[in-house]
Amino acid sequence: MRVCLASVLVVGLASPVAAFDSLEELGEALFFDVNLSKNRTQSCATCHDPEHGFVDPRETEVGRAVSLGDDGVSLGDRTAPTAAYAKFTPDFEQLDKKAWRGGMFWDGRAAGLAGQAGGPPLNPIEMGMPDEASVVARLAENNDYVAAFKALFGDAIWDDDAAAYDAMTEAIAAFESTDLFSPFDSKYDRFLRGEVKLTDEEELGRVLFFSEQFTNCNLCHQLRPSPIAGDETFTNYEYHNIGTPMNEAVRAANGVKGPDLGLLGNPEIDTADAGGRYKVPTLRNVAVTGPYMHNGVFKDLRTVVLFYNKYNTLDKDRQINPETGKPWAMPEIPQNLAVTELIHGPALDDKRIDALVAFMKTLTDARYEHLLEDQAN
Repeated sequence: MRVCLASVLVVGLASPVAAFDSLEELGEALFFDVNLSKNRTQSCATCHDPEHGFVDPRETEVGRAVSLGDDGVSLGDRTAPTAAYAKFTPDFEQLDKKAWRGGMFWDGRAAGLAGQAGGPPLNPIEMGMPDEASVVARLAENNDYVAAFKALFGDAIWDDDAAAYDAMTEAIAAFESTDLFSPFDSKYDRFLRGEVKLTDEEELGRVLFFSEQFTNCNLCHQLRPSPIAGDETFTNYEYHNIGTPMNEAVRAANGVKGPDLGLLGNPEIDTADAGGRYKVPTLRNVAVTGPYMHNGVFKDLRTVVLFYNKYNTLDKDRQINPETGKPWAMPEIPQNLAVTELIHGPALDDKRIDALVAFMKTLTDARYEHLLEDQAN
Protein backbone atom coordinates (compact mmCIF):
# COMPACT_ATOMS: atom_id res chain seq x y z
CA MET A 1 0.00 0.00 0.00
CA ARG A 2 1.30 3.42 -0.95
CA VAL A 3 1.43 6.11 1.72
CA CYS A 4 1.10 9.76 0.82
CA LEU A 5 4.45 11.04 1.94
CA ALA A 6 3.16 14.58 2.22
CA SER A 7 1.29 13.40 5.29
CA VAL A 8 4.41 12.05 6.98
CA LEU A 9 6.98 14.74 6.24
CA VAL A 10 9.20 15.14 9.24
CA VAL A 11 9.10 18.70 10.48
CA GLY A 12 11.60 19.91 13.02
CA LEU A 13 13.50 16.61 13.43
CA ALA A 14 16.20 17.61 10.99
CA SER A 15 17.14 20.71 9.08
CA PRO A 16 17.23 20.43 5.28
CA VAL A 17 20.76 20.11 4.01
CA ALA A 18 22.35 23.08 2.30
CA ALA A 19 22.35 21.39 -1.13
CA PHE A 20 18.55 21.28 -1.22
CA ASP A 21 16.75 23.67 1.08
CA SER A 22 13.28 22.52 0.07
CA LEU A 23 11.33 19.68 -1.48
CA GLU A 24 11.07 21.74 -4.68
CA GLU A 25 14.86 22.15 -4.93
CA LEU A 26 15.35 18.44 -4.42
CA GLY A 27 12.75 17.78 -7.11
CA GLU A 28 14.55 20.08 -9.50
CA ALA A 29 17.78 18.13 -9.10
CA LEU A 30 15.94 14.86 -9.65
CA PHE A 31 14.12 16.23 -12.69
CA PHE A 32 17.45 16.83 -14.44
CA ASP A 33 19.28 13.72 -13.19
CA VAL A 34 20.26 11.37 -16.04
CA ASN A 35 21.59 8.82 -13.54
CA LEU A 36 18.04 7.68 -12.88
CA SER A 37 17.91 5.95 -16.28
CA LYS A 38 19.47 2.57 -17.06
CA ASN A 39 22.29 3.88 -19.24
CA ARG A 40 22.57 7.20 -17.41
CA THR A 41 21.63 9.19 -20.51
CA GLN A 42 18.08 10.36 -19.91
CA SER A 43 16.23 12.43 -17.32
CA CYS A 44 12.72 13.79 -16.97
CA ALA A 45 13.99 16.95 -18.66
CA THR A 46 15.12 15.01 -21.71
CA CYS A 47 11.52 14.50 -22.87
CA HIS A 48 10.16 17.53 -21.02
CA ASP A 49 12.77 20.15 -21.83
CA PRO A 50 12.21 23.44 -19.94
CA GLU A 51 13.75 25.35 -22.84
CA HIS A 52 11.25 23.93 -25.32
CA GLY A 53 7.86 24.18 -23.65
CA PHE A 54 8.49 21.04 -21.58
CA VAL A 55 8.27 18.74 -24.59
CA ASP A 56 10.96 16.70 -26.35
CA PRO A 57 12.90 18.77 -28.92
CA ARG A 58 15.10 15.92 -30.11
CA GLU A 59 14.95 14.84 -33.73
CA THR A 60 14.60 11.13 -34.46
CA GLU A 61 14.04 9.15 -37.64
CA VAL A 62 10.37 10.15 -37.32
CA GLY A 63 11.06 13.77 -36.50
CA ARG A 64 9.75 14.87 -33.11
CA ALA A 65 6.58 12.79 -33.19
CA VAL A 66 7.72 10.42 -30.43
CA SER A 67 10.69 10.16 -28.10
CA LEU A 68 13.83 8.07 -28.23
CA GLY A 69 14.47 5.86 -25.22
CA ASP A 70 17.51 5.68 -22.95
CA ASP A 71 18.78 2.68 -24.90
CA GLY A 72 19.27 4.87 -27.96
CA VAL A 73 17.09 2.58 -30.06
CA SER A 74 13.54 2.36 -28.73
CA LEU A 75 10.90 4.76 -30.00
CA GLY A 76 7.68 5.47 -28.13
CA ASP A 77 4.21 5.30 -29.67
CA ARG A 78 2.80 8.54 -28.26
CA THR A 79 4.22 12.03 -28.18
CA ALA A 80 5.44 13.32 -24.83
CA PRO A 81 2.81 15.84 -23.68
CA THR A 82 3.98 19.10 -22.19
CA ALA A 83 4.54 19.13 -18.45
CA ALA A 84 3.62 22.81 -18.37
CA TYR A 85 0.44 23.60 -16.44
CA ALA A 86 0.06 19.89 -15.68
CA LYS A 87 -0.41 20.58 -11.97
CA PHE A 88 -3.95 21.76 -12.68
CA THR A 89 -5.04 18.37 -14.01
CA PRO A 90 -7.86 17.00 -11.84
CA ASP A 91 -7.93 13.46 -10.52
CA PHE A 92 -9.25 10.84 -12.91
CA GLU A 93 -12.99 10.29 -12.65
CA GLN A 94 -15.85 8.88 -14.66
CA LEU A 95 -18.53 11.51 -15.19
CA ASP A 96 -21.15 9.18 -16.63
CA LYS A 97 -21.33 5.98 -18.68
CA LYS A 98 -19.55 7.57 -21.64
CA ALA A 99 -17.59 10.47 -20.17
CA TRP A 100 -14.33 10.64 -18.26
CA ARG A 101 -12.05 13.42 -17.03
CA GLY A 102 -8.62 13.97 -15.53
CA GLY A 103 -5.63 11.83 -14.72
CA MET A 104 -2.13 11.98 -16.14
CA PHE A 105 -0.78 10.75 -19.47
CA TRP A 106 -2.89 10.66 -22.62
CA ASP A 107 -5.09 7.94 -21.11
CA GLY A 108 -5.33 9.14 -17.51
CA ARG A 109 -3.70 6.02 -16.08
CA ALA A 110 -1.57 7.81 -13.47
CA ALA A 111 -2.78 9.77 -10.46
CA GLY A 112 -1.34 13.25 -10.08
CA LEU A 113 2.08 14.63 -10.84
CA ALA A 114 3.77 12.15 -8.52
CA GLY A 115 2.03 9.23 -10.18
CA GLN A 116 3.16 10.47 -13.57
CA ALA A 117 6.73 11.01 -12.39
CA GLY A 118 6.95 7.39 -11.27
CA GLY A 119 6.17 5.99 -14.70
CA PRO A 120 9.05 6.85 -17.07
CA PRO A 121 11.95 5.53 -14.93
CA LEU A 122 10.42 2.04 -15.01
CA ASN A 123 9.21 2.10 -18.60
CA PRO A 124 11.43 -0.25 -20.64
CA ILE A 125 11.31 1.97 -23.74
CA GLU A 126 11.87 5.19 -21.83
CA MET A 127 14.33 5.37 -18.93
CA GLY A 128 14.53 1.59 -18.70
CA MET A 129 15.21 0.90 -15.01
CA PRO A 130 14.17 -2.64 -14.04
CA ASP A 131 12.45 -1.84 -10.73
CA GLU A 132 12.03 0.67 -7.93
CA ALA A 133 14.89 -0.80 -5.92
CA SER A 134 17.30 -0.15 -8.79
CA VAL A 135 16.21 3.48 -8.97
CA VAL A 136 16.59 3.87 -5.21
CA ALA A 137 20.08 2.39 -5.45
CA ARG A 138 20.98 5.08 -7.97
CA LEU A 139 19.57 7.73 -5.65
CA ALA A 140 21.68 6.36 -2.80
CA GLU A 141 24.84 6.94 -4.84
CA ASN A 142 24.36 10.67 -4.31
CA ASN A 143 25.26 11.78 -0.79
CA ASP A 144 23.28 14.99 -1.18
CA TYR A 145 20.17 12.96 -2.00
CA VAL A 146 20.74 10.68 0.98
CA ALA A 147 21.00 13.63 3.36
CA ALA A 148 18.10 15.52 1.79
CA PHE A 149 15.74 12.53 1.85
CA LYS A 150 16.50 12.03 5.54
CA ALA A 151 16.02 15.71 6.29
CA LEU A 152 12.75 15.97 4.40
CA PHE A 153 11.23 12.54 5.01
CA GLY A 154 12.96 11.16 8.10
CA ASP A 155 15.90 8.80 8.65
CA ALA A 156 13.79 5.70 8.03
CA ILE A 157 13.04 6.69 4.44
CA TRP A 158 15.95 4.59 3.17
CA ASP A 159 14.69 1.47 4.92
CA ASP A 160 11.87 0.97 2.41
CA ASP A 161 12.52 1.09 -1.34
CA ALA A 162 8.87 1.77 -2.16
CA ALA A 163 8.76 4.68 0.29
CA ALA A 164 12.01 6.12 -1.06
CA TYR A 165 10.73 5.81 -4.63
CA ASP A 166 7.54 7.61 -3.66
CA ALA A 167 9.62 10.30 -1.97
CA MET A 168 11.45 10.82 -5.25
CA THR A 169 8.22 11.18 -7.22
CA GLU A 170 6.75 13.53 -4.64
CA ALA A 171 9.82 15.77 -4.83
CA ILE A 172 9.61 15.87 -8.63
CA ALA A 173 5.90 16.70 -8.35
CA ALA A 174 6.74 19.57 -5.99
CA PHE A 175 9.15 20.99 -8.54
CA GLU A 176 6.59 20.59 -11.33
CA SER A 177 4.13 22.55 -9.18
CA THR A 178 6.30 25.67 -9.15
CA ASP A 179 5.63 28.78 -11.20
CA LEU A 180 8.36 27.76 -13.63
CA PHE A 181 5.87 25.32 -15.14
CA SER A 182 2.84 27.61 -15.06
CA PRO A 183 3.77 31.31 -15.11
CA PHE A 184 0.58 32.60 -16.81
CA ASP A 185 2.62 35.32 -18.51
CA SER A 186 1.75 34.83 -22.20
CA LYS A 187 0.65 37.69 -24.41
CA TYR A 188 -2.91 36.55 -23.78
CA ASP A 189 -2.40 36.81 -20.02
CA ARG A 190 -0.83 40.22 -20.39
CA PHE A 191 -3.78 41.25 -22.56
CA LEU A 192 -6.21 40.19 -19.82
CA ARG A 193 -4.25 42.32 -17.36
CA GLY A 194 -4.42 45.32 -19.69
CA GLU A 195 -0.68 45.33 -20.33
CA VAL A 196 -0.75 44.78 -24.10
CA LYS A 197 -3.18 44.87 -27.00
CA LEU A 198 -3.91 42.06 -29.39
CA THR A 199 -3.55 42.59 -33.11
CA ASP A 200 -6.75 42.67 -35.14
CA GLU A 201 -6.07 39.12 -36.32
CA GLU A 202 -5.39 37.86 -32.81
CA GLU A 203 -8.54 39.54 -31.51
CA LEU A 204 -10.63 37.96 -34.26
CA GLY A 205 -9.16 34.60 -33.32
CA ARG A 206 -9.96 35.18 -29.66
CA VAL A 207 -13.58 36.05 -30.42
CA LEU A 208 -13.94 33.02 -32.70
CA PHE A 209 -12.28 30.70 -30.18
CA PHE A 210 -14.72 31.53 -27.40
CA SER A 211 -17.78 31.72 -29.64
CA GLU A 212 -19.81 28.53 -29.78
CA GLN A 213 -21.69 30.01 -32.72
CA PHE A 214 -18.69 30.11 -35.04
CA THR A 215 -16.29 27.40 -33.83
CA ASN A 216 -16.17 24.27 -31.70
CA CYS A 217 -12.87 25.18 -30.00
CA ASN A 218 -14.09 26.05 -26.53
CA LEU A 219 -16.37 23.01 -26.27
CA CYS A 220 -13.28 21.10 -25.18
CA HIS A 221 -10.57 23.72 -24.73
CA GLN A 222 -12.19 25.96 -22.14
CA LEU A 223 -12.25 25.07 -18.45
CA ARG A 224 -13.55 28.22 -16.77
CA PRO A 225 -17.04 29.58 -17.47
CA SER A 226 -15.69 33.04 -18.27
CA PRO A 227 -13.65 33.77 -21.42
CA ILE A 228 -11.54 36.23 -19.43
CA ALA A 229 -10.51 33.90 -16.60
CA GLY A 230 -6.91 34.53 -15.67
CA ASP A 231 -6.19 30.91 -14.79
CA GLU A 232 -7.66 29.32 -17.93
CA THR A 233 -5.75 26.17 -18.92
CA PHE A 234 -7.54 25.74 -22.26
CA THR A 235 -8.65 22.17 -21.65
CA ASN A 236 -11.60 20.63 -19.87
CA TYR A 237 -9.49 17.49 -19.26
CA GLU A 238 -12.17 15.27 -20.78
CA TYR A 239 -11.65 12.42 -23.26
CA HIS A 240 -12.75 12.45 -26.88
CA ASN A 241 -12.11 10.56 -30.09
CA ILE A 242 -11.66 13.23 -32.77
CA GLY A 243 -10.76 10.80 -35.52
CA THR A 244 -6.98 11.16 -35.41
CA PRO A 245 -5.37 8.92 -38.02
CA MET A 246 -2.56 6.49 -37.29
CA ASN A 247 0.95 7.87 -37.60
CA GLU A 248 2.16 5.33 -40.11
CA ALA A 249 5.74 6.61 -40.10
CA VAL A 250 5.99 6.07 -36.34
CA ARG A 251 4.49 2.60 -36.58
CA ALA A 252 6.90 1.65 -39.36
CA ALA A 253 9.81 2.76 -37.18
CA ASN A 254 8.80 1.34 -33.78
CA GLY A 255 7.15 -1.85 -34.98
CA VAL A 256 4.06 -1.47 -32.81
CA LYS A 257 1.15 -3.53 -34.14
CA GLY A 258 -2.55 -2.94 -33.72
CA PRO A 259 -4.46 0.24 -32.97
CA ASP A 260 -3.75 2.54 -30.04
CA LEU A 261 -6.84 2.06 -27.86
CA GLY A 262 -6.52 5.41 -26.11
CA LEU A 263 -8.53 5.59 -22.90
CA LEU A 264 -9.46 1.93 -23.27
CA GLY A 265 -5.79 1.18 -22.61
CA ASN A 266 -6.19 2.57 -19.09
CA PRO A 267 -6.24 -0.46 -16.75
CA GLU A 268 -9.20 1.03 -14.89
CA ILE A 269 -11.37 1.15 -18.00
CA ASP A 270 -13.07 -1.87 -19.56
CA THR A 271 -15.85 -0.42 -21.71
CA ALA A 272 -15.62 -0.30 -25.49
CA ASP A 273 -17.06 3.23 -25.39
CA ALA A 274 -13.65 4.44 -24.24
CA GLY A 275 -11.83 3.22 -27.34
CA GLY A 276 -10.01 5.90 -29.33
CA ARG A 277 -10.51 8.63 -26.75
CA TYR A 278 -7.62 10.77 -25.52
CA LYS A 279 -7.41 13.49 -22.92
CA VAL A 280 -7.93 16.97 -24.29
CA PRO A 281 -4.49 18.66 -24.05
CA THR A 282 -3.84 22.16 -22.84
CA LEU A 283 -3.37 24.79 -25.53
CA ARG A 284 -0.90 26.68 -23.38
CA ASN A 285 2.31 26.90 -25.48
CA VAL A 286 0.62 24.91 -28.23
CA ALA A 287 2.29 26.91 -31.00
CA VAL A 288 5.77 25.86 -29.85
CA THR A 289 5.13 22.29 -28.70
CA GLY A 290 4.32 20.48 -31.92
CA PRO A 291 3.99 18.03 -33.55
CA TYR A 292 0.36 17.50 -32.69
CA MET A 293 -2.17 14.89 -31.57
CA HIS A 294 -1.34 11.99 -29.26
CA ASN A 295 0.91 10.43 -31.91
CA GLY A 296 2.47 13.54 -33.45
CA VAL A 297 0.81 12.85 -36.79
CA PHE A 298 0.46 16.55 -37.74
CA LYS A 299 3.47 18.83 -37.87
CA ASP A 300 1.84 22.23 -38.21
CA LEU A 301 -0.71 23.95 -35.97
CA ARG A 302 -2.64 25.23 -38.96
CA THR A 303 -3.01 21.65 -40.16
CA VAL A 304 -4.73 20.81 -36.89
CA VAL A 305 -7.29 23.59 -37.40
CA LEU A 306 -7.87 22.40 -40.96
CA PHE A 307 -8.33 18.86 -39.68
CA TYR A 308 -11.13 19.98 -37.38
CA ASN A 309 -12.61 22.12 -40.13
CA LYS A 310 -12.92 19.14 -42.49
CA TYR A 311 -15.89 17.93 -40.47
CA ASN A 312 -17.82 21.10 -41.26
CA THR A 313 -17.30 21.58 -44.98
CA LEU A 314 -18.06 19.87 -48.28
CA ASP A 315 -15.31 21.79 -50.04
CA LYS A 316 -13.14 19.16 -51.76
CA ASP A 317 -10.00 21.21 -51.18
CA ARG A 318 -10.66 21.11 -47.43
CA GLN A 319 -10.64 17.31 -47.54
CA ILE A 320 -6.95 17.31 -48.42
CA ASN A 321 -4.22 17.15 -45.78
CA PRO A 322 -1.80 19.95 -46.76
CA GLU A 323 1.12 18.05 -45.23
CA THR A 324 0.65 14.99 -47.45
CA GLY A 325 -1.27 16.38 -50.42
CA LYS A 326 -3.65 13.45 -50.01
CA PRO A 327 -7.13 13.09 -48.51
CA TRP A 328 -7.25 13.02 -44.73
CA ALA A 329 -6.53 9.48 -43.56
CA MET A 330 -9.24 7.48 -41.82
CA PRO A 331 -9.45 7.52 -38.00
CA GLU A 332 -7.31 4.92 -36.29
CA ILE A 333 -10.42 3.96 -34.33
CA PRO A 334 -13.60 5.05 -36.15
CA GLN A 335 -15.93 4.16 -33.29
CA ASN A 336 -16.89 6.62 -30.56
CA LEU A 337 -16.24 9.72 -32.66
CA ALA A 338 -17.19 12.94 -30.87
CA VAL A 339 -19.63 13.76 -33.64
CA THR A 340 -21.64 16.35 -31.71
CA GLU A 341 -18.55 18.39 -30.89
CA LEU A 342 -16.80 17.89 -34.25
CA ILE A 343 -19.66 19.09 -36.47
CA HIS A 344 -20.54 22.04 -34.25
CA GLY A 345 -20.23 25.38 -36.02
CA PRO A 346 -19.93 26.47 -39.65
CA ALA A 347 -17.01 25.92 -42.00
CA LEU A 348 -14.17 28.39 -41.64
CA ASP A 349 -12.51 30.37 -44.41
CA ASP A 350 -8.77 31.00 -44.55
CA LYS A 351 -9.06 34.33 -42.75
CA ARG A 352 -10.72 32.73 -39.73
CA ILE A 353 -8.41 29.75 -39.74
CA ASP A 354 -5.39 32.04 -39.72
CA ALA A 355 -6.97 34.14 -36.97
CA LEU A 356 -7.43 31.09 -34.74
CA VAL A 357 -3.80 30.15 -35.26
CA ALA A 358 -2.74 33.71 -34.46
CA PHE A 359 -4.74 33.65 -31.25
CA MET A 360 -3.29 30.33 -30.16
CA LYS A 361 0.17 31.77 -30.64
CA THR A 362 -0.69 34.37 -27.99
CA LEU A 363 -0.95 31.50 -25.47
CA THR A 364 2.84 31.10 -25.58
CA ASP A 365 4.63 31.79 -22.28
CA ALA A 366 6.92 34.81 -22.43
CA ARG A 367 10.06 32.69 -22.10
CA TYR A 368 9.16 30.81 -25.31
CA GLU A 369 8.12 33.74 -27.50
CA HIS A 370 11.52 33.66 -29.17
CA LEU A 371 10.58 30.20 -30.48
CA LEU A 372 7.71 31.81 -32.36
CA GLU A 373 10.19 34.20 -33.94
CA ASP A 374 12.43 31.27 -34.87
CA GLN A 375 9.50 29.62 -36.62
CA ALA A 376 8.80 32.76 -38.62
CA ASN A 377 12.42 33.05 -39.84
